[in-house]
Amino acid sequence: MNKNVLGKICANCQALLLILFCYLIGLLGLTGCETDPVTRLQKQSSPEPTHSEMVALREGDLLTISFPGSPNLNTTQQIRRDGKISLPLVGEMKVAGLTANELEKNIINLCAAQLVSKEVTVAVQNSTFPVFVTGAILHPGKIVSNHPLTALEAVMEAGGFDYTKADLKNVVVIRQEANGMRHYVLNLKLIMDGKASWSFYLKPTDIVYVPERFSWL
Repeated sequence: MNKNVLGKICANCQALLLILFCYLIGLLGLTGCETDPVTRLQKQSSPEPTHSEMVALREGDLLTISFPGSPNLNTTQQIRRDGKISLPLVGEMKVAGLTANELEKNIINLCAAQLVSKEVTVAVQNSTFPVFVTGAILHPGKIVSNHPLTALEAVMEAGGFDYTKADLKNVVVIRQEANGMRHYVLNLKLIMDGKASWSFYLKPTDIVYVPERFSWL
């Protein structure tokens, strides 16, 4: 092989290596500039939330508000379309967006001077919230729940995984939070295999996405 041909081959190899290097740099740049925060969860160490801790009060929720020291003030209220209820001691108050625990504290603060016992209990008698399940499952769509719901339970209510292609190790929960959209990546295969027992509870309008396994074919 003459020197000219050999030189051309070396030049081509160098060009290919340069293109590959630029491509890898581009990939690193893309992965380092994600606009949505991603949280990968392999376990859940915090206690499982109760319904009142997990779900904010919404229009249409039916609440029972009890005053143990003044039972004559006990009332059952449905949150109106404007997000408010009406209480004898304070009149109208905005409650939509609060949790039941937060509402209890607000009522105590507003009524402290008039209460024999600074104790108030808010119980949600009836509440529903929607979540959405999509991807490699049997019946994707909207699920409406009136009880605390985990990501795995939502998938099962949507017919379960399509085991021929579902990637159980990288299930994504997309959630709108105060500071923007956040993605939680869950390894649900650990739970399905009996190697973990933690639970990831969903919030209203969460989207559960089950991706397909990567394949070269």
